[in-house]
Amino acid sequence: MTFTKPRFASFEAYLMAEASNLPEGRCEYWDGELVSVMSESLENEAIANYLYLLLVQTGVYHKLLSPGKVEIVVNGRPRTRFPDLTLLDDAHLVLMESSTRLGAAMPPPRLVVEVVSPGDENSENYIRDYQDKRNQYADRGIPEYWLIDPQRSWVMVGTLVSGTYQFVTYQGDDAIASPTFPELNLTAAQVLAG
Repeated sequence: MTFTKPRFASFEAYLMAEASNLPEGRCEYWDGELVSVMSESLENEAIANYLYLLLVQTGVYHKLLSPGKVEIVVNGRPRTRFPDLTLLDDAHLVLMESSTRLGAAMPPPRLVVEVVSPGDENSENYIRDYQDKRNQYADRGIPEYWLIDPQRSWVMVGTLVSGTYQFVTYQGDDAIASPTFPELNLTAAQVLAG
């Protein structure tokens, strides 16, 4: 049996596609076709899941979607992203009742978190998380962007200011300060222990 990659005449046609007509697994939309997204490493998934549990303890579990479950429409290439963790508002839960896609017409999520895969500053992983996603999330108006980098042993918390992220880097026993979670009582070491 032969399978072909689905092609779409436009991005809007992709957005209107029924889930049953899409391939299984995570894909990003690139110039008319869906490109499979490689699965996360076990370490990345463990950190995202651990952070999810830590944040649930702060009482935001009803708005926090499981790691990697929300597809966010962004500008640029690719046209969609799957953050490792996404914090939504109540309005999103109503707008997304039948989908896990956060469309361009919807308000941006409050927070996205990415766990950086290993690689030096010239690697595809580094460029994707530190540059491409940062620019796409800022353009989308997402107020807070976390980069958790196990290789470099830091957590960077970016706050959107005048269209760009201003980052503060936390390491070791540094207490993480988050505009979204002012009551947060976590250190970088705790998050990276996931």
